[in-house]
Amino acid sequence: MMNFLEFFVWGAWMMTLGTYAFGVKHWDSAEFGIIFSTMGIASLFTPALFGIIADKWIKSNVLFGLLHLLFGLTLSILPMINNPWVFFAVMLLAMCFYMPTIALNNSIGFELLVREGKDPQIAFPPIRVWGTIGFIAAMWITNIVKLVIPDIFTRGYFAGYSFLIGTAGAVVLSIFTFTQIPSIKPENKIKGSTKLVDRLGLQAFSLFKDSKMAVFFIFSILLGAALQLTNAYGDAFISSVNHPFTKEYSTIILSVSQVSETLFILTIPFFLSRFGIKKVMLMSMFAWMLRFGLFGIAGPTTWGIVAIFASCIVYGMAFDFFNISGALFVEESTGEKIRNSAQGVFMMMTNGVGAVLGNVAAGYAIKIFFTGSNGSLDWPSIWYTFAIYALIVAVLFMVLFKYKHTPKKKLELS
Repeated sequence: MMNFLEFFVWGAWMMTLGTYAFGVKHWDSAEFGIIFSTMGIASLFTPALFGIIADKWIKSNVLFGLLHLLFGLTLSILPMINNPWVFFAVMLLAMCFYMPTIALNNSIGFELLVREGKDPQIAFPPIRVWGTIGFIAAMWITNIVKLVIPDIFTRGYFAGYSFLIGTAGAVVLSIFTFTQIPSIKPENKIKGSTKLVDRLGLQAFSLFKDSKMAVFFIFSILLGAALQLTNAYGDAFISSVNHPFTKEYSTIILSVSQVSETLFILTIPFFLSRFGIKKVMLMSMFAWMLRFGLFGIAGPTTWGIVAIFASCIVYGMAFDFFNISGALFVEESTGEKIRNSAQGVFMMMTNGVGAVLGNVAAGYAIKIFFTGSNGSLDWPSIWYTFAIYALIVAVLFMVLFKYKHTPKKKLELS
């Protein structure tokens, strides 16, 4: 239930944020761009900050529930706002409450599994799959509401109904957390330390002293940038394909990506046990190359539509084999006293630094190199450029990341 609602409250509004900004509020692309970047900006510091707080001072489950309650209340304010810059400020506040809960969700899950004597690398992926199911459910509910109430976007406050769906989910999750999740006390095991870094709870950043972890985090930034490219431009691209099916059902088509994600999550224990984190992440990078490349050959023809669906299917491997496997690798490589803050650092690298750099760099590149004089976008060139980027990242990772994997004999769930 916790994983389901954690991503339900995100999927309710994220994929339709562009439609709301352009179609309802009539803001321009620059204003939308800065609003969309709030997720990355918040992830620059909040996951690590609240991870430290959970490790040192506040029970993880209490902090998780409180953040979701504040997130839900903030979301409910967004439909009242008409000024894009005020919207940006409130959205940024909402993201400061929400983004750290992703890392906390992982660390709480890992802790509860360890308490039960289970291996998180094997037992967590089938649990995490419910998060993707929640994301899909929210997308479909949002679309169904629009079908049932065609004029919903003209109904004032309720034009922002997707945010209100997210609000309801966040409040329910907060109540569930306070009443059903076992207490998880802070692992503050270094009270006697006189080192400033220990007293401030910054031990997780010492992971950068390990060359293997430093390289891992650097490539987490580079892959985090790739993820934001599809989130920001995927729906707009599919809607631009001159075909009735893509124009009417772009969001539903994108949900195929989440269905694929659900299926690939279940394969992670096998792939991690058999191949190890390096090969699994390489598979993710090559999958990103295919994701972008298939979008590049997409079009209004039959094979073009097939390419769009193939890209959505490949997305499952691209996302899961990096995000979920990466979180498991961080869990395996760190001690329990910095479990929350280490997951926060991973989130900061991917959804923070990577997201901001990816959005800014891609935005400028598209504006300078791929936008025509009439404002039209050269989508094939955009996607091929992103595909080349993913390929370069994969080759560099193959050479620079040193990791020796010892296959596990037992792959079954226990």
